[in-house]
Order: sequence, then structure tokens, then C-alpha cells
Amino acid sequence: MTSSSLGRRLVACLLNVSEARHKDLVETVAKAALYSTEGVRREETTVLNIFNDHDYNRSVITIVSSIDSIRESVLSACERACGLIDMRAHIGVHPCMGAVDLIPIYPLGDEVGVEDCAKEARAVAQGLTERVQGTSVFLFGWADSPLQRGLAYRRKEMGWFKKTPDLQVIRPDVGPQPQRQFGVTGVGASPYVMNCNVTIDTQDIAMGRSIASAIRESTPGGLPGVQVLALPHEGAVEIACNVESIKGSPPAKMNTTKQWPSFSIDGQPYCHAPAALITARVAELAGKQGVRVKGTALVGFTPRECRGLAELALSQGIAEFWKEQRRIRM
Repeated sequence: MTSSSLGRRLVACLLNVSEARHKDLVETVAKAALYSTEGVRREETTVLNIFNDHDYNRSVITIVSSIDSIRESVLSACERACGLIDMRAHIGVHPCMGAVDLIPIYPLGDEVGVEDCAKEARAVAQGLTERVQGTSVFLFGWADSPLQRGLAYRRKEMGWFKKTPDLQVIRPDVGPQPQRQFGVTGVGASPYVMNCNVTIDTQDIAMGRSIASAIRESTPGGLPGVQVLALPHEGAVEIACNVESIKGSPPAKMNTTKQWPSFSIDGQPYCHAPAALITARVAELAGKQGVRVKGTALVGFTPRECRGLAELALSQGIAEFWKEQRRIRM
């Protein structure tokens, strides 16, 4: 950690919004996190990355800020998104339930604990439903106190995996019965969750689902921390993975030469399955059926990358870092 970063108490929000086909709209949402309505920049905030997926019609905006500033940055972005995105007109391959679909908040170092992020997440949930009348929220992870139910569990409970979720049967944790215009938003906190998508060169969705099932954490022999879907994507099949951080060291049964990246939160060690291992496992399973891997995409960064780039952006006063990212990382 650099001396200039001391006291920043950095956290990240990987804001998921249900729009990617109008990139100017998504950038408008990102800029709302960075600037007040009067155009004044929020000094302790940067947007590191905007990941747009046309087929999914979904974007992920990586907002990093001090924990003292994250609430207003995220709420301002959400308020703008809800004014621009109407779920009644949304079409996309990826399951989603809200104009603002997910608001996960993650600590980026020892200075902030997951409980601190959970407190902010609950405040964001309350603030969203107050500032945008008609929005509804379910909580997940540490924000879902005291049960701490995970995102996959809560999504299933909300009907997220259904082709057409029935909003009338959903019981949100905060806010009114969900409306079709806004849908329902998941707000939570946890150790960092990385998104790793591996594309296989087939249109056989059944094959993709069998591979997804094999690497899923809940399957015997699956990869720890990996939650996964198989989705049609650009004429192929994407194995879309949420890679949750796990406490401690990799399980002994994961006998692999691929190093598991590690980091620390509140003095506790965490690690996560590396993208190379996930890709190798998918390639192995697909190869047995005569199918090759086309490529792997990280949606954003690893926890260590996110922290390092945030420190760089903030030390150099770069708010719209996504525009500079390729130049700076070369």
C-alpha cells in the first residue's frame, strides 16, 4: 500500500444496469456517480471501467470511492439510471430484474470491513427507494442481516431465473411491491466478487449447462466460490461465472499449479479462483466433447487490480478512468 492511499478507506461498487446498446446512456449514468447535478466533481471517486455487453443488454460500471463517499456516488448513478432505463422496453439474453439490477459493495483493503460495506449497502437500499419512488430492493450477502443469504439464493427466491418473473409474488426487503418500470434491485455487500466469462465455440446450450453444472461450487468437484450460468452469446455459448472470494487459503483438494490470488480484508486473508483455472477447467470439459474455448473475458478487475488502479486514478485526479484505462495499462 502506498503512503498516499492511507486513510482513503477504499470500496468498490460494481453497478449492474440493464442497458448496453446505448453506450452514451450508460456513460451518463457513470458520470452521475462522479459529478453533482451542478457539475462539481466528487474528489474521492473514480469510475475505473464500463463493461457493455450488447447481447445481454447489460453494463457493469466499476465505481471506486472512499467508504464515506460511496453512498452518494452510487445513489446519484442509480437515480440517473432509473430515469433513463425502462424495464417495460428491455430486451436481452441475460436474466435481469431491475433497471438497476445489482448494487454490490466490496471492501478493497484492511482499512474497511465487510460489515462497514453492509451498513452502506443497507443505507443505499433505503436511499434508493426514497429518492426514486416506486423502486424496490432485496438484500443479499452481509447486507442481508442476520441471515446473510447469498446472491444466488436470493435471486432464485425472487424468481430471477424464470423467463418472465412474476413481480406480484415478490416480497422486497425495502420499498413497495415492484413495478414493471423499475423492476427490483439487489443490494448487497461481501468480499470482492470477480466476474469471469468463458466462451465456448458451440450453440449447444445443453452442453454449456452441463459444463456450468460441473464447475459450479455446489457440485462435488466444482470450483470453490464459483456461481455460474450458461447463456447464448454472439452465436456461441458463454459460461458466465461469478467468482466469490473465499476466506483463508485454497482448499487442499484444489491441487493445481495455478496460483490463487490472495488479498486481505480487515486483517483476514481471502483468495479467489484464478481466471486461468476456470478457463482451463472449461476447456477440458468442452474439449471432451470436441468443442474449443473461443476466449475469456474479465468483467472489470481482480480485487488487487481494482485496488491498484483506484489508487493510481485517485492520486492522479482521474475521474473518468475508463477513458484512460487502455493507455495507462499498456
